[in-house]
Amino acid sequence: MKKLNPSIKHHIILGAFISIWFFIFAFLIRPFDDGTISFYNWIIISVGFSVIAFLCYIVLALIQKRVYNKLSKWNITFEIISLLFFQLLFLVSTYSFYKSTILNGGYNFLEFLWVIIFRLILISTPIIILARIYIVKLIPVKNDIITIRGDNKLDILKINKEDLVCISNSQNYIEVFFLEGNKLKTKLLRSTLKKVQSDFDFLVQVHRSHLINPTHFKSWKNQYTIFLTQIELPVSKNYKPYLLSLQLHP
Repeated sequence: MKKLNPSIKHHIILGAFISIWFFIFAFLIRPFDDGTISFYNWIIISVGFSVIAFLCYIVLALIQKRVYNKLSKWNITFEIISLLFFQLLFLVSTYSFYKSTILNGGYNFLEFLWVIIFRLILISTPIIILARIYIVKLIPVKNDIITIRGDNKLDILKINKEDLVCISNSQNYIEVFFLEGNKLKTKLLRSTLKKVQSDFDFLVQVHRSHLINPTHFKSWKNQYTIFLTQIELPVSKNYKPYLLSLQLHP
């Protein structure tokens, strides 16, 4: 999967679906039933597995959203790492629950991994993959329109997010650089870079006077200048390390 739906709301729904599935699996399949566990205890076990699965997936959703926002990309490697992270977190959490005074389970770690978790991984992983592919389709197909507003009521600019190239400070105004067709256009709005950056967290600051849309980064001209789409901008020494961490390497 080369796309990610970063919506926490959608992933909460998916987490709820996964938790219900884990409850059904634990209660009906009873993977470590030795005939001595009561109906009441199986309810506790099943609810415990279900809640742990939900919490583990929410932790994954929060981490992957942060990674996606920082790097502005997703690929199969990230997806595999995400699935492995979820299964590892679930393993550690459920084993702690299994060995707690609530259950006082008898399996050691390796037995627990082989008898219970390995079976869960084989069955649950394809379901989670299909569910994650499905929620990518929940991302609206329509263009991602952003609205940049100035202090005056008439100061407004609506453009596609992907068309926004950069925003520069111009005394008491900001100058918005955007694409219209294949031409670079500009518009002045009475606002501040700080306000715009707080409104649109995907923008990256490269200079005290410049914010860029990282998708328009092309290359480095030299140590302190970058090429964007149809424009070049200076890079401050203070912001260069962060740009390098985003893999904007010279």
